[in-house]
Amino acid sequence: MLFLFTTLALAACETVKGAGRDIGTAGDAISSTANKVQSQL
Repeated sequence: MLFLFTTLALAACETVKGAGRDIGTAGDAISSTANKVQSQL
């Protein structure tokens, strides 16, 4: 039972970690686009 719980916990951590990376990448893209638009004004 402990093995199953540990496996599920590790999988959840990896999922959250991956989501964090995706959100960070999206934030970088938005910032980059905003900077380009601002420099064109």
